[in-house]
Amino acid sequence: MVSILRDLRYILIENRMGLIGFAIIMFFTLIAIFADIIAPYNPYELVGPPYTPPNERFILGTNDIGQDIFSEFIYGSRISLYVGFTAPILSSIIGTILGIIAGYLGGYIDELVVGAVDVMLALPSLPLIIILAAYLGPSLNNIILVLAIFGWPGFARMVRSQVLSLRERAYVEAARATGAGSFRIMFRHILPHVVPLVIANIVLSATSAILTEAGLSFLGLGDPIAKSWGQILRRAQVGHALHQGLWLWVFTPGLAIALLGTGFTLLGVAIEEKVNPRLKHSRR
Repeated sequence: MVSILRDLRYILIENRMGLIGFAIIMFFTLIAIFADIIAPYNPYELVGPPYTPPNERFILGTNDIGQDIFSEFIYGSRISLYVGFTAPILSSIIGTILGIIAGYLGGYIDELVVGAVDVMLALPSLPLIIILAAYLGPSLNNIILVLAIFGWPGFARMVRSQVLSLRERAYVEAARATGAGSFRIMFRHILPHVVPLVIANIVLSATSAILTEAGLSFLGLGDPIAKSWGQILRRAQVGHALHQGLWLWVFTPGLAIALLGTGFTLLGVAIEEKVNPRLKHSRR
């Protein structure tokens, strides 16, 4: 417990990047949690004339059918955070399990997993993500599934490389000597040592997941019902927001996507520096 508190102190207090990143993430997390209180209107209701410019009643104005843009923006934080956390976690579960098994057992299993990872990493991911998302249909869960399918190879390669080193450590040899089975060694003795690095990569991968979801939604491949920031941008583009003088309709969700992605990146780098101190010294 003392070690965990010491690590958190470094990441969230002593490391400036970690502090800024965590503050940004918590800001949007609080917005998402209290969206029902913060949003002045139901984002699905028609509350005013279309293309109403920002005023005292509508902070960001209304869209092309009369929905409050500010309320859409507030509820959109929930979608981005949901995708940003869910997709990398799902990818990490798949990649960590395969990476540990391949790295520890070796042999044909290792060759099979490494071959699958190499093939997946060699494929042009973005076009295939677009094609697969279009084939599965416009759904938020489908986007998460697609991101997990193309996200696990990076986790598997990282975990495998760590396990190749850890399996030769003295405590693993001692566990084998006491008769511990492979499953127990992999998930009781080795897994805890790769978890910090996996967490760092989950946080770093959240940025990619958020940007990809926004891009797919902007292309019309997201859930048309969900009020995500990407859907807001798509609606602004279709509704010719800039021609209507509603530049905040475009600027606000775009800025939020950039800020939230920056927050996850900064926090991920801070965690990675704590896990691998050599990165901190090299940056200095």
